[in-house]
Amino acid sequence: MTDYSLTLSDQEIERYRLMAQTAERRERELWTAAGAVPGARIADVGCGPGAISVRLADIVAPDGAVWAVDRDGDALAVASALAERSGLPVHTGVGSAEATGLPEGTFDLVMLRHVLAHNGGHEQAIVDHLAALAGPGGAVYLVDIDASSFRLRGAPPEFEEMDRRYREMHRRRGNDLTVGTRLDELLTAAGLDVIAFEGHTTVLTPPPGMRGPAWAARDTLIAEGLATPDDVARWDEAFERTEPTRGGLRFFAANFIAVGRKA
Repeated sequence: MTDYSLTLSDQEIERYRLMAQTAERRERELWTAAGAVPGARIADVGCGPGAISVRLADIVAPDGAVWAVDRDGDALAVASALAERSGLPVHTGVGSAEATGLPEGTFDLVMLRHVLAHNGGHEQAIVDHLAALAGPGGAVYLVDIDASSFRLRGAPPEFEEMDRRYREMHRRRGNDLTVGTRLDELLTAAGLDVIAFEGHTTVLTPPPGMRGPAWAARDTLIAEGLATPDDVARWDEAFERTEPTRGGLRFFAANFIAVGRKA
């Protein structure tokens, strides 16, 4: 399993919150069809700071619950605090996407969002494990990207340089940044019946301070020899220079969703 590369700053937590808000608005009907209904047992694997977990918990409460799993302790701490503050039924635990430690065959819905692209070579093993967690009639719900579509209109030239280094990091790790386009194949290979496979383009105006996953991975880029502290200082200066005109920034990204049902 590859190491987690994003630094969980306040800006990253806000990015996850905005992603969760957008996801629920766009996907709520599909969540329901997949099994996110009152009383359901849901596993949110690779939950990050828990922004989706609490939204799912709000749907299934009070008789259902969400089990939120991540291998990053800092992310889980945020998820736990968020769940406690919301008063919703979210149980957090440490585990990887292919070894969650959760009981097999017991969940109505197993969700995995934006994890497969960061786990080169392990995609099928992960989806196989998720399928094992679902009970009879349960569903596995996958969301991931096609990063070849990513654009940040209005960004300084330095952003393109930073983004190229970020993509090279993933290439070296064997990650497939277009894995969203084959989610249906992964579900089928795991023995599930694909009941939905769709895609959409997200158009987002980044809020103040948000710089995206490439910036969040800057420490990892340095550690892996793909950037220097001077590079990061230049990128920081460029973003600060752009901040007064941030209203003209637009982020574009293609995302894919696939749902597989267990017999």
